[in-house]
Amino acid sequence: MLEKINKYIDLLPLDVEPKGLYEPIRYVLSLGGKRIRPALMMMAYEMWQENGEDILPQAVALETYHNFTLLHDDVMDNADVRRGKPTVHKKWNENTAILSGDNMLVLAFKWMQELTPALKARHGVKSKVLATFTQTAIEINEGQQYDVDFETRNDVTEAEYIEMIRLKTSVLLACAVKIGALLAGAPEEDVENLYKFGEAMGLAFQLQDDYLDVYGDPKVFGKEIGGDIASNKKTYMLINALQKAEGEDKAELQGWIDKADCNRADKVAAVTALYNKLGIDKMAKVKMESYYQQALQALAKVNVPEEKKAPLLAYAAKMMKREK
Repeated sequence: MLEKINKYIDLLPLDVEPKGLYEPIRYVLSLGGKRIRPALMMMAYEMWQENGEDILPQAVALETYHNFTLLHDDVMDNADVRRGKPTVHKKWNENTAILSGDNMLVLAFKWMQELTPALKARHGVKSKVLATFTQTAIEINEGQQYDVDFETRNDVTEAEYIEMIRLKTSVLLACAVKIGALLAGAPEEDVENLYKFGEAMGLAFQLQDDYLDVYGDPKVFGKEIGGDIASNKKTYMLINALQKAEGEDKAELQGWIDKADCNRADKVAAVTALYNKLGIDKMAKVKMESYYQQALQALAKVNVPEEKKAPLLAYAAKMMKREK
């Protein structure tokens, strides 16, 4: 499936003028990635229909949208590297990144509605797909704003954080499986249960990112661990550490947060030691597993033969065992 997705991306009509607009888009999409969202959409579709290739335009539309959000995130974060390569605003410039990103958003909506005749024949499917995609895009912007707001707050609660990652990350995975089911003509109840599956998997996936940023193997993770600690990013780990720490532990943790100039390695090691002492690593694993089980329960309610669920189940299990 990954090979089919990448081949379709390689053949996208992006070798057109003006090159200054389209070359960065080709560049971003060529950087690869796990292609989780298009894969999930196609697997959901194949629970009711035979050939996931029928919806490659929609699957790649979602992947294009996802990469658009990353491109603009990189501008907002002034990030230098994405997937081991220079970010667009570093390779070109900020104006190019903004404009090419804007065009990726428009192309995503264009490709999302390019349905085959067989798909068009499913009454009302186009409007349902576009309504789902549009609502998801709005929610992701809301999640991004919450993430920005949290940077200047020291009182972020776990509930607020979970809602932020639900909006910023989780709803796009949920959107992928929902659109796949909608395009396949699935019953409404099954569509909604698949959405709940994707939503819970998205929460588990993002919490796993938080965990791996602290406890991942740098050689496997693909980047230096401890980036969230170094930047005082409000993650599940830090939020719960701030709530649980008392006395000297709380003072030490706050001290590292307040230090404007300190040795990165020392800070990461010290804060990680505090996480271990407070049991934050175990808390994160329990929370991840809780959302994973919620996802499995939602998928179990989808009314198709078990063998039709097997690819999604296997993919979800693989996601939970990833190390990067």
